[in-house]
Amino acid sequence: MPVTSIREILHLAPVIPVLTITRVEHAVPLARALVRGGLRVLEVTLRTDCALEAIRSMRSAVPEAVVGAGTLTRPEEFHAVERCGAQFGVTPGLTGTLVAAASEVAFPTLPGVMTPAELIAAREAGFSAFKLFPAQQAGGLAMLRALAGPFPDALFCPTGGITRESAPDFLALPNVPCVGGSWLAPRMLMEAGDWSDITALARDAAKLRGA
Repeated sequence: MPVTSIREILHLAPVIPVLTITRVEHAVPLARALVRGGLRVLEVTLRTDCALEAIRSMRSAVPEAVVGAGTLTRPEEFHAVERCGAQFGVTPGLTGTLVAAASEVAFPTLPGVMTPAELIAAREAGFSAFKLFPAQQAGGLAMLRALAGPFPDALFCPTGGITRESAPDFLALPNVPCVGGSWLAPRMLMEAGDWSDITALARDAAKLRGA
């Protein structure tokens, strides 16, 4: 199924795994394990040397996954991940140069915001869905409830400090279709090649909805 907007992507699953891949050979079995568990949308962070190759490998070997690139902080990274086949991008914040870069690529972008002023600026740049980051430090549940009043049409994917235990409380909010979580792919399980346990974590997360 082709995905054309970031709002559509945010509604595909209640949790988007935020993945830091240190060995490219983990990329494909990890993607398969997560998709098998019911989580199709995957965010690969650009925090390791093999991140671009991981995105390319996932897109080639696991076509049913929707693979995006996270931690986009420089304009040139938008073009680099587009060449690797990224289907969406995620930024921890937003600047004018990043807005321009986002307009030059074919995939949609989820911009990071932390304050009402940043949200207004992002809306003026044409965005309607946002990553609240870092979610806990930005005010967590209370902040999202407060933002719902003046920004009723805005959707949020809170990321940063979200856990399996706290995720349902965030997902109970009407302006939160999904959360970003790093608990889905523990380094210990990846190093051990324990893909069945990662599938179990994904299956559990895929069932999460509002508390």
